[in-house]
Amino acid sequence: MDTRKVNFAVCGAIVATLTACGGGSSGSSLSNLGSGGTGSQTANTATLPMLISDASANDWATIGVKVLSIALVPQGGGSNVSVYTAPTPAPFVNLEQLDQLAEILGNATVPVGTYTGAVITVSGNPADVLLTASADPEAGFALAAGAAVSSANIHVMNTQGSGTNLTAPITVSFVSPLVVSTTGSTALDLEFDLSHPAFIIAHNPPSASATQWAVNFNGPVRHRPLADLRRLVLRHTYGTVTMLASDGTSITIDKDFPTLPAVSPETETTGTQSLTVLADATNGTLFYDVDAKTVTTIKNFSGEASLNGKFVRVAARYQVDGTLVATRIWASSTFNSVWLSPEGHVLNADANTDVLTISNESGIGVPLTVDANTQFFFRQPWNAVADATPIATGTAFLTDKNIVRGFKVHASVVDPLAVPLVAQEIDIETADYSGAISAPSASGYTYTHDFVRAIDDYTVTLGFIAAATANGNDPMSGAAITGYKWWNFAYPTLVDSGANAVSDFVAATGGTASFGGTAAPIIPWGVSYVIWGDPANATGWSAASSILEPTPLPVGTVASPPVAGTHAETFTITAANGTNPVTVDAQTVSGSATLVYQVDMTGGVVTVSPIDITTSSGLSSFVSGMAAGTKVEVSGAPQADGSVKAYVITYFTGTTPAAVN
Repeated sequence: MDTRKVNFAVCGAIVATLTACGGGSSGSSLSNLGSGGTGSQTANTATLPMLISDASANDWATIGVKVLSIALVPQGGGSNVSVYTAPTPAPFVNLEQLDQLAEILGNATVPVGTYTGAVITVSGNPADVLLTASADPEAGFALAAGAAVSSANIHVMNTQGSGTNLTAPITVSFVSPLVVSTTGSTALDLEFDLSHPAFIIAHNPPSASATQWAVNFNGPVRHRPLADLRRLVLRHTYGTVTMLASDGTSITIDKDFPTLPAVSPETETTGTQSLTVLADATNGTLFYDVDAKTVTTIKNFSGEASLNGKFVRVAARYQVDGTLVATRIWASSTFNSVWLSPEGHVLNADANTDVLTISNESGIGVPLTVDANTQFFFRQPWNAVADATPIATGTAFLTDKNIVRGFKVHASVVDPLAVPLVAQEIDIETADYSGAISAPSASGYTYTHDFVRAIDDYTVTLGFIAAATANGNDPMSGAAITGYKWWNFAYPTLVDSGANAVSDFVAATGGTASFGGTAAPIIPWGVSYVIWGDPANATGWSAASSILEPTPLPVGTVASPPVAGTHAETFTITAANGTNPVTVDAQTVSGSATLVYQVDMTGGVVTVSPIDITTSSGLSSFVSGMAAGTKVEVSGAPQADGSVKAYVITYFTGTTPAAVN
């Protein structure tokens, strides 16, 4: 399963994504936005937009949560500063749809100053967590296709309160302080790793009639600095048009939230925030009138007076000054018409039938026919022309495997009432290939990904982007990066870039390990985000960045308990159908230590407890808990000597875990 992350990003002139952002601790209104979308501010405050994003997993269609509030922790003490408070009732946010994307919320006015952390509060009520399997989960997943988990089988860890007023506060320390000022822009990126082994754990205790699901928000959340607002890929934003600027340059919308779980016809909840959206006066904005089934290119809204009161869906990008510019806009008199445009991960791209199937938020696969007129776009907000120019038209894009299972897209259809639905355009919001890594070399590497259905399988060889291609900023130093970059899943701030990035990646992906017998081999696994039209490959995809992911080992049994080593605890495990044990190294050095979790089942309640093995007490608990015969799940990287360097270890006290990966 691919590693996925959810990011709550807060920027000091940046972006927003939830519902009602308040300014400072007083929760002031966000309705006073200027035409540039930067909000009002004084000498003692600055505009602080916020966003949510993630990288998600193929096995889920919905991971819905209710984020109740976000507050910043000032440096040097003092009261936390509220930057987001949810409306009543709080809407669900589907983390699964935010695959490396940002969904705009609004703009908060925040006191200037330096902040060292954040407190995110989510609802801890089981009914306020939605878990729905995708329409085609991978083999071994613990849920059937499209199945929704009953709230009776969901256990949220580390909650406060009582009854139906449970909350789960999450405190995150920043890797580096966030400085909010009236000049310049900074960004805060708080990641939730959706398929982090300790985020959502399936558990099959003997006494339970159904699989129990533990949701653990503490642990899978961390800080990852974000340097450049313009490189954010924004999720399509829904809203109701409330005003056209007198000079025609912009529209103002009230943020709308689709109902979750989805209903038919789909309805919306109108938020309390306003957003100002500019037309692209230089390159033009594609304007789709969904009711009239027409498309035009506009450079202002002077001729669009009928937009007032209509529902819109907006694909937009941020400028360096914080203004929001529309690349494409869809408009209709009914919300369902702008919403009925399948959004989700590609389940299947069938070149034999020219049908692209997309998983929607209800875990249902929506088939779209691709014809000779279907346009494919690749979101590149840092390049206005490329962002608005189709990279391909017609069915050959499917034939050439240029779109595969796992890509995150938002489609638009020619006629939402037609049967079958015909795709008008496919917005590729994130393009990633993933799987087992083989044949790494200075010129590229190969991914092989096998799914439940052979028709979804692919083998693709990727080359690296050109050494001179701009590729974001270093998360620690903020320095600009050119050329390919990569990092280990467990250490997202330690980006390997520059002249040695490619050779380091080749060395890191050269190891393997094996249990022998018929047990699956343990091979390097990763996910790579690709870009279209790089100078290294003008008519195809090139790898811009990769995450070397922890390979999930089969559920194992401790054969020889941990033995102390140099900054590591070494033990061996066996697996079903294997003929020999595999050595696992748990790192104990603070800052790069293996994440360890103990899972218990008491009184019908699943408990997930983090174990800090950098401390003597935590290490002692780990050693005593990992006795011979203990059931354990390990995720790690195979090494050249046949061992596995563990990123995450989850061990179970007396019960059998359900396979999730």
